Amino acid sequence: MENIRIVLVGTQHPGNIGSAARAMKTMGLASLRLVAPERFPDPEANMLAAGADDLLASAPVHDDLVQALAGCRFVVGTSARRRTIPLPELSPREAARQLVQAAAEGPVALLFGRERTGLENAELQRCHASVCIPTDPGFASLNLAAAVQVLSYELRLATLEAAGGQLPVARPMPPPDTEPPATADELERLFGHLEEALDDIDFHKGRPPEMVMGRLRRLYLRAGLDTREVKILRGILSEAQRMARLARGGQA
Repeated sequence: MENIRIVLVGTQHPGNIGSAARAMKTMGLASLRLVAPERFPDPEANMLAAGADDLLASAPVHDDLVQALAGCRFVVGTSARRRTIPLPELSPREAARQLVQAAAEGPVALLFGRERTGLENAELQRCHASVCIPTDPGFASLNLAAAVQVLSYELRLATLEAAGGQLPVARPMPPPDTEPPATADELERLFGHLEEALDDIDFHKGRPPEMVMGRLRRLYLRAGLDTREVKILRGILSEAQRMARLARGGQA
């Protein structure tokens, strides 16, 4: 579980940091990272860590989320409510399974936001998926450390399951979007446009483009683009071509 980072963003109460460290240690997690905490280090954090002081002592404090996520292959953000960000929404159990599976290849991160407001949309945009603990709608308020405990427990179960060779194949939910998937001809027009744009900016530097184009094709096909995303990408390519013409002294 050494590749699984628990990242607390903008924590307001130091006691919650200590309680979160305690929750982590009981489940075998050791990598705690803090992003812009309001008060840390603080005696209250150590008091509520109750023996998990080593996690606090080794926890890096970052100014921004980019630093805390450096090198991560998969990032899941916790959210107490549906956001406008189109992310796959995972159950705690499925999120834990996917995190453990991805951690076999490199660092991953599970993000927790501020006590009052949670993660901001800009922070969720850095995530591959979101996870929501299914609390009672009549009283959905969950303490930060309690949320860390619930998801740390699920990570523990998923790790034990993986060690026994029983980890199921992850099936992330599709983003909640109404756009239809891109058709084969739309994708071919995108690939043709991409090839032209790479030529216009002299990306290949005289090298044969076939290998790069093959890899890019596989990348975009894996992404499962919808029609709107294809239009956005083609708009970016058109703008790159326009700037390349301007750089050569031509007309836009």
